[in-house]
Amino acid sequence: MFSGLVQYLGRWESLRNRELRVHTPLIPFRSGDSVAVNGVCLTLKRKIRETKGQQLTFDLSEETVRKTTLGKLRKGTPLNIEPALQLQSALGGHIVQGHVDGVGMVDRILSKKGMKDIWFTVPASLTSYLVPEASIAVDGVSLTMAGVQKKNFWVALVPHTLRKTNLDHLREGDPVNLEADIIAKYVLKYTKRK
Repeated sequence: MFSGLVQYLGRWESLRNRELRVHTPLIPFRSGDSVAVNGVCLTLKRKIRETKGQQLTFDLSEETVRKTTLGKLRKGTPLNIEPALQLQSALGGHIVQGHVDGVGMVDRILSKKGMKDIWFTVPASLTSYLVPEASIAVDGVSLTMAGVQKKNFWVALVPHTLRKTNLDHLREGDPVNLEADIIAKYVLKYTKRK
């Protein structure tokens, strides 16, 4: 489980035979740790110390390659990295499982005074979770939907979020991993049964 508060930025290195390699700063991870990589919960296979940081290796299932953006990125693409929450961790974002619900697309970006408003188009399966002021994870970042329409939503990003995450690198047309709020999923499921 994660909070959606990104702590590190890494870089996508390669994907061969479903083995993902990611370069990160030195982080005290151990083999077997759960790590959110662009919002995808992965199990660390091994880490190798390098001159400038470390290389982390993860095995990806076919489903992960199919359902997320991790198999479609290019070498050097910035990645959001978050270690799993500990029991004593503060939950400053929202509960993020690292289970991607679908891939959305950056529709429009408006920059203004060091901030950005970004509009995202979502797959039809996620439109039920679009609620103004509700939480959503975009590439693993806990965000609040500032506004919604039928098939898209927008977020207002402050300078801190732009500095500490990969969201400042997004361009129109880029794919992003989306995870709807777990509480919203349960509420929707419960109300549909009544």
